[in-house]
Amino acid sequence: MELTPIQKEIIIELINLQRQKASAVKGEEIAELIDRNPGTVRNQMQSLKMLGLVEGVPGPKGGYRATGDAYEALNVTAMDKEAEVPIYKNETIVNGATVAEISFTTVRHPDLCNGRIKVLGNIKAFNSGDRVQVGPTPVNRLIVRGEVVGRDDTENSLLFTITEMVSLPKKSVKHYIKKDTISVEPNYTIQEAARIFITNKIHGAPVEDNGKIVGMVTFMDIGETLASGKMTLKIKDIMTKNVITIDGDSSLSDAVHLFNEHNIGRLIVTIDGIPRGMISKTDVLHELVIC
Repeated sequence: MELTPIQKEIIIELINLQRQKASAVKGEEIAELIDRNPGTVRNQMQSLKMLGLVEGVPGPKGGYRATGDAYEALNVTAMDKEAEVPIYKNETIVNGATVAEISFTTVRHPDLCNGRIKVLGNIKAFNSGDRVQVGPTPVNRLIVRGEVVGRDDTENSLLFTITEMVSLPKKSVKHYIKKDTISVEPNYTIQEAARIFITNKIHGAPVEDNGKIVGMVTFMDIGETLASGKMTLKIKDIMTKNVITIDGDSSLSDAVHLFNEHNIGRLIVTIDGIPRGMISKTDVLHELVIC
């Protein structure tokens, strides 16, 4: 369906306002947002109603509502329950806006990667040169960052140069448990633990006692102990006893959140409440590397 620029503008703002409020949208509200005369908006609404894109709501709290056909006219999927995909301008989240679509406009260019972001919400505050971030998306936890190079108000879209894209795999944490996880015992000396770390080229390990994980110890723990001159301490004396765990069915995104929240580099992975292994920040980074 071919719509005029003003009709597209009206429908875009109607949908944006409709997402933010439970009641119908007044024509005056739309007129203020698009800087048009209210009479002009009312006249256009009559045409849009005839096209089946808008319906009128009578009464004191009445106004207009966009129909499902209005979403189709803008090539946007209407959803009863939508996941919010945040968009940021210069590191500040844009309230009331969600990203409906990300598409690439160049992929074969050896130096450039450009894209288009279709937004449900107000994008008029964006200007060329603004830094933009989209995501994380709900399924792949995709985050896209770039710089705005243009704005298409008739499509409510931003054109941008992509500078960075990060996405975490869908597989749950339990798929990344190392089957040959190296552990140390609580009665090991710090020298014994250090030799194990060096031999296996690791920076930390769970502490196991009779098959049960009772703590976590790292090279930093050993270094701090040696620096303080306490050469005779055992691993049980320096290990972290309050170990942070993560359920094996959790996502890698959940793991990253725990790494950052607790400022740690390793998590004990549990399955049915029983510790089964460990995942580290390095394991996550390996998943992001494309060879």
